[in-house]
Amino acid sequence: MGIRKGWPRRMLLAVSLGALLASPALAEQAPPEGTISQFTLGNGMQVVVIPDHRAPIVTHMVWYKIGSADEPPGKSGIAHFFEHLMFKATSNHPAGALDQAVADIGGNDNAFTSYDFTAFHETVPPSALGQMMGFEADRMRNLVLSDEAVTTERDVIMEERRSRIDSDPQAQLDEAVNATLYMNQPYRIPVIGWMQEIEQLNRVDAKAFYDRYYAPNNAVLVIAGDVEPEAVRKLAEENYGKVPRGPDLPPRIRPKEPEKTTARSVTLADARVSVPNFSMQWVVPSYNTAKPGEAEALDLLGEILGGGTRSRLYQELIVKQGIAASVGAGFQGRALDDTVFAAYATPRGTAKLNEVEKAVGVEIEKIARDGVNADELERAKNRFIRSMIFARDRQDSMANIYGSVLTTGGTVKDVEEWPERVRKVGADEVKAAAQRYLVLDKVVTGYLLPKAGN
Repeated sequence: MGIRKGWPRRMLLAVSLGALLASPALAEQAPPEGTISQFTLGNGMQVVVIPDHRAPIVTHMVWYKIGSADEPPGKSGIAHFFEHLMFKATSNHPAGALDQAVADIGGNDNAFTSYDFTAFHETVPPSALGQMMGFEADRMRNLVLSDEAVTTERDVIMEERRSRIDSDPQAQLDEAVNATLYMNQPYRIPVIGWMQEIEQLNRVDAKAFYDRYYAPNNAVLVIAGDVEPEAVRKLAEENYGKVPRGPDLPPRIRPKEPEKTTARSVTLADARVSVPNFSMQWVVPSYNTAKPGEAEALDLLGEILGGGTRSRLYQELIVKQGIAASVGAGFQGRALDDTVFAAYATPRGTAKLNEVEKAVGVEIEKIARDGVNADELERAKNRFIRSMIFARDRQDSMANIYGSVLTTGGTVKDVEEWPERVRKVGADEVKAAAQRYLVLDKVVTGYLLPKAGN
């Protein structure tokens, strides 16, 4: 995924997935040649099929309802660690067999871990769908977790942390901001984990994690592409249907955030930084925890405040005042628990960081005090929809939407009804969201600065 300069890394999910998770375009316009189907296998595996016959390809995704926020205390990083281990040998296939099979037919495969889910995906010709199901069903229960394989992969992840986090000032700041933003929720812990805990992960930890969470009744299968629902059902029953049901898991109830009463800040000065930037972040409800209409209002608030070149921040700070090189704001709506709303900016030329920060605060307070007018809100709704409309042209985007929603407390119906709920949001609701949540006395601000003497 691409990194947007100055954008908090926890918000990357909002950029790469969040824009797709509740995409109005996809919900508003059904796939051209089919109706979305869903069913559940006898072992509890949920299946969603999204027919799209425009191209002879299919995206096959298995989503597990397990992410880094579900990890046991002291075992941070194990969800991401286990994502890596899923590419090791099984009792039926050597390590690398899936990757090689996908490469041989010109497809692609990968996986990713987030706070709330872990997903594995392949994009291949439809004729290979059964083969992909066979590979995924096999590694769902038949991994060979040797000490050697676990130790080798742990070393890989430790090096990944060094290269992606420890050697990157922006990433280091984002971790510190996140740990400050969340006082109690497990979202405060990085997905990749803390180094001192990654170092201690072992085969016993991995096996316990595998046996607990990697089972069909804790998974969602999403198929998008040139397929028919009945054919997918037959293949799913033949491959996944034979995998035994796993233990029944308790509800995913996590610690809740206390009410915030103070503003807090985190500052990192580093010799490698040439241009300073800052972010402002608040904990807000997600689509899964918000009251009816509240999350939709936060989405539109993000669009109006900093969602593009027509947003208030862009027009005021870049076009009119010329004090910012980049600005933005957004709401990461798809999360199992309370989530984040963020605004960010980078100064331009001789403008000072505190000058830009003050200007961002002024725009936020204007909305909280004066609200937004009906025309501005309507334009924001239209921009919000238009900006995502091309997502429906990619099958992996379709699969991402449904998988992400279904693993964070939502339903297929939620996706289908999303545009109508957004269209019902009134200006008073957007104003209320700004007043209630974007309180400058309760913000967490992160500053990335050049080190003195640079």
